Amino acid sequence: MSSGTVEKIKERLGIADVIGSYLKLEKAGANMKARCPFHNEKTPSFFVSVARNSYYCFGCGAKGDIFTFVEEFEGLDFMGALRVLAQRAGVPLVAENPKEKSERDELYAVMKESARFFQENLAKNKEALLYLKKRGLKIETVRDWQIGFAPLDWRVLLTHLKNKGYSESIMEKAGLVKKAEAVGEDKSAPRLYDRFRGRVMFPIFDSSGRVIAFSGRILVDDEKSAKYLNSPDTPLFNKSEVLYGYHIAKWEIKKQDFSILVEGQMDLLMSQQAGLTNTVAVSGTALTVQHLSMLGRLSKKVVLAFDADSAGFNAAEKSARVALSLGMEVKMVEIKGGKDPADLILSNPEDWKVAVGEAIHIIDFLLHKVVKDEKDERQLGKEIRKKVLPYVISLESRIEQSHFVRKISEATNIPEDAIWEDLKKTESIKEENALEIKTEKKKEESQRKNKIEEKLVGLILWQEGLPKSLIDTVKVRKEFEKIAGKDELMRFEESKEEKNRVIFEAETFFSGASNLEKDLKELIFNLKEDYLKAEFAKTMNELVQAERDKSGSKAEELLKKCKDIGEELTKLRKAFQS
Repeated sequence: MSSGTVEKIKERLGIADVIGSYLKLEKAGANMKARCPFHNEKTPSFFVSVARNSYYCFGCGAKGDIFTFVEEFEGLDFMGALRVLAQRAGVPLVAENPKEKSERDELYAVMKESARFFQENLAKNKEALLYLKKRGLKIETVRDWQIGFAPLDWRVLLTHLKNKGYSESIMEKAGLVKKAEAVGEDKSAPRLYDRFRGRVMFPIFDSSGRVIAFSGRILVDDEKSAKYLNSPDTPLFNKSEVLYGYHIAKWEIKKQDFSILVEGQMDLLMSQQAGLTNTVAVSGTALTVQHLSMLGRLSKKVVLAFDADSAGFNAAEKSARVALSLGMEVKMVEIKGGKDPADLILSNPEDWKVAVGEAIHIIDFLLHKVVKDEKDERQLGKEIRKKVLPYVISLESRIEQSHFVRKISEATNIPEDAIWEDLKKTESIKEENALEIKTEKKKEESQRKNKIEEKLVGLILWQEGLPKSLIDTVKVRKEFEKIAGKDELMRFEESKEEKNRVIFEAETFFSGASNLEKDLKELIFNLKEDYLKAEFAKTMNELVQAERDKSGSKAEELLKKCKDIGEELTKLRKAFQS
C-alpha cells in the first residue's frame, strides 16, 4: 500500500460526512450527535467531533475515527474498511508486495480466484446455465452476483489452484478442499479433494464485496448429497455474522428504512432482480442477534419472508423476540399458495411487491394463524400462551403490550385480565432476551478493546523494526505491558502470522501520519479507559453478589474499589483532555 493512503482518505472524507451517511446526525454545539448504533438507546449519547475527527459514545464507550466506525458498523477488518473508504474517497489502493502478504490476504486471494474459476466453468456448462434460466435469473444477475459452477470432479479446483501457486494448506483453511480418509497400506497421508462438486456456486460476500465463502446447490440430485452445501466457518467466514446480499442491500435498507429478510439465495436474487434491493438472506443458518444488530444499525424495521411452518422460521423465533425487545418492528409476509418468494416472483414479480407491502406485525400474523388453525376453544388459550405471548412480553414498550393484549382479547374472547396473568408467567423469556443482548454487547465491547490493542501492538512492533523509530518504543512497550500485561504482547510476537498482520496494518494506517505522538497518546488513553471500565464492571458485579450474600465487610471493600476506579477514570479523562 502506498505511503499516506489513510491520510489521503481522511483528507477527502470528513468524519461527519462518513458517519452521517450511516446515521442521522444532529447539531450539538460544536459537535454532532446521534443515537448510538452499537447499543440500544432512546436518548442520543453518540457524539461526533469534527475538530478532533473522531467519535465517542458516552453510553457504551464506542470510539475512534472513520476507519474504526466502518469496521464496527459493517463488521469488517481494517483492510475491508480501507477498501470501502478508499472507493468512496476515490483513492486508488496500490497492491502490496505479494511477498508481504499475510495468510489472511492469501485467503481472500484464493477465494477470489476460486470464484473466477467457477464463473468460467459455468459458461461452459449448458445444463447449469439452463437451470439458472429456468429459475428466472437474467444473465446480468448471474454476472453481477458472480454465480458459477463447480465441475463434477474430485480435484479439478485443487489442481487449478495449485497451478496458480496456492498451497494446499491455504485451500483447506479457506474451506475449499477436504481431507479424504486414507485407504490401503499408506495411512499417513490422506489426500485432499474438492469440497464442492457438481454444484451451482453462489459466492458469499463480506460487507466490502470480497468473496469469503460459497454456497453450492447440487445440479443433478443423486439422492445421497445435501441439496445445498455451504462453506464451513473459516478465518474469513462466520455464518452467524454474515447475511447474503448485505454488501448490495445495505444502502437501500437505509434509504427505504426497512430490510426484507428471506431464507435462501434464489429468494434473495429474484427479489433483488425484481427491484426490491433492500433484501438480504440468512442463507442456510438461523437468524442470529449479530444479524439483527447489522440490520438494526441501518433500520429498526425488518420484514421476514419465511414460511411460517418452516424450520427456518422456527429457528428465527428466538431472534425475532430479541428484535422486538431491542425496539425493532418485525413484520411477516404472507405468501399464499405455499410458494416461496423465488417461485412467486417467477410467476409474477408484482405479486411479490404487493405481498411485501401488505406485511403485518409478527404478533398480528401469529395471532391470526393460531385463531385460524385452532378450533377448540379450550386449546385456544394454551396456543395463545405458547405461540403469541412470548412475542408480546418481548415488546420493549408497555403501551405496545397493552395494544396487543387488547387485540388478543378481541380476537379470542379471552378476558384481558386473564391474558395479563398468563403474560406474567412468560417473564423468563424477557430475561432470556436481555441475557442474549447482554452477551452480544460484551462480545462487541471485547472486540472493540481488541482492535485498540492490535493497533497499539502493531505500532510498537512496526516502529521497533525501523532503523530509527519515530516514538520511544521502550517507554511505550512498558506502558502497554503495565495496562494489558506482557502476555498480550507475547501473543502477537509468538505468532508470525499475527505479528506480520498487525505490523502491516499499523504501517498502512500510520505511514504519513501528521502527528504520530498525538495518535499514540489517544491509543494509550483508549486502552487504559477500556481496561478500567472492564475492571469497574467486574467489581460492580462482585459487589452486587456480595450484597446478596449479605457479606458486609466484602461489600464495603468492593464499594471502595469501585469508587477508586471511578476516580481513576475521571483523572484519566481530565488528563487526556488537558
